[in-house]
Amino acid sequence: MNDRSDPRQVEVWGIWLDATEPMLTYYSSILSIDERNRAERSSLEKLKRSYTLARGALRLLLGHYLGCFPNEIKLTSGPKGKPALQPPSRLKFNASHSGQLALYALTLDCDMGIDVEKTRELDDPESIAARFFSAAELTELRSLTPDEKALAFFRCWTRKEAYVKAIGDGLAMPLNGFQVTLLPGAPARFIQISTGHASDWTLEHLELAPGYVGALAYRDKPRPIRFHPLIRADDLTELLQRS
Repeated sequence: MNDRSDPRQVEVWGIWLDATEPMLTYYSSILSIDERNRAERSSLEKLKRSYTLARGALRLLLGHYLGCFPNEIKLTSGPKGKPALQPPSRLKFNASHSGQLALYALTLDCDMGIDVEKTRELDDPESIAARFFSAAELTELRSLTPDEKALAFFRCWTRKEAYVKAIGDGLAMPLNGFQVTLLPGAPARFIQISTGHASDWTLEHLELAPGYVGALAYRDKPRPIRFHPLIRADDLTELLQRS
């Protein structure tokens, strides 16, 4: 981070995955060989573009906060797939993308999980919730009107995914093994978790663009959050150069 910011501050960036062809080429050029190969394996051009821009934006942000070139950054994955810097650093980060929006969180000395989902109509959200939500969450979801239900589902889903990503357990952590709030108007928080105390954790609802829901989870008392305005991938390099 920089000397002017609170060392506990969480920097949250939202990047629209939209760029001109020259900028897409630049984003590809700062990826590692493995990342470029992964992009090339995408069967759909849309997926190739979104992966290239999302991963390139992550490298640009990390380079900005670390004070180095984005192509110099070495990334590794934990045992369950959580990305991290190599060698280990005080700078912790997490990333997610859905639809055309990528979301990033960066801070010092605190592992985090962030998740974003593009909301959409679900044929039967209760059936999905019955598989992945706790019994109490399912009961609350069923209490809502049809208009409220879809948004509540995605609130719950992103909060659960953010927690799973924060602890780095991936699919090893069953989503129905802990409980979060989901009702309209209820502040985001953990009610019960599978290990430790829910009070040790902070859960944040992130207000994003219309049609998107986001959440941030970390094991610490609440930290100040600096939410940067949403920008296009095309504009990220210029903005970082000015800041």
